[in-house]
Amino acid sequence: MAGHAFILHLVRATARRDNARALLDGCGMEGEIWAAVDGRAMSSRDLAACVGARLFAPAYPFGLKTGEIGCFLSHRQIWAEIVRRDLDHALVIEDDAAIADPFPAALALARDHVADLGYIQFQTRPPRGPATVVDTNGAATLSVPQVAGLRTTAQMLSRAAAERLLHLSEVFDRPVDTFIQSHWHTGLRPAAIHPSGITDIAHRLDGSTIQGGARGPLERLGREWARMRYRRAMAAASRQSAAPAGGGLA
Repeated sequence: MAGHAFILHLVRATARRDNARALLDGCGMEGEIWAAVDGRAMSSRDLAACVGARLFAPAYPFGLKTGEIGCFLSHRQIWAEIVRRDLDHALVIEDDAAIADPFPAALALARDHVADLGYIQFQTRPPRGPATVVDTNGAATLSVPQVAGLRTTAQMLSRAAAERLLHLSEVFDRPVDTFIQSHWHTGLRPAAIHPSGITDIAHRLDGSTIQGGARGPLERLGREWARMRYRRAMAAASRQSAAPAGGGLA
């Protein structure tokens, strides 16, 4: 199978440059460093052209930061490139990740199942709630959680999955990991490997490149309430989702 690795790297994040090169060297696949879209450098008109409102339920309760828009567009570029090159699958890793054991076992597990499952997260945290175990390889366990995990630190996806996600995200109303989580909308229930050997080391580099401004106590309280309501609605949508419980495209 023809596969390729893409290391997403924000060029202005110079503190991450060496780490991006290390990820490319250590990911176990032929690949390249891909320049991420810098949302901060986009015009207000271009930013607005990407974003819709209340595109599907449950409605996402927050506005998108410029960094979140740039991150989503970066992943869309990779999805488009997978389709353009007619790759069987691709490994996508963000530049704030680190690789350790059992990553080689997790990579082999993902390669064995990506054609059937479509989208496999190399999770930094264990799945919560019900999950269907698909396979294991050493310490690495591949499962399909009912409620898909967040984060796009590292993932492998098939061409068919990339084409589906690209088609559904010409405009978007939520961050890319929240969009991926919404399998009742996409018809693609993400699988996850944990432990995967992938960790998030943004705190050891330069912190998050998706920043929000300082908020007062009342605003923070309001956001926490909105987040709790959204999570409850998302969990209900996950339980009722028509996406295949065993993963793959509906």
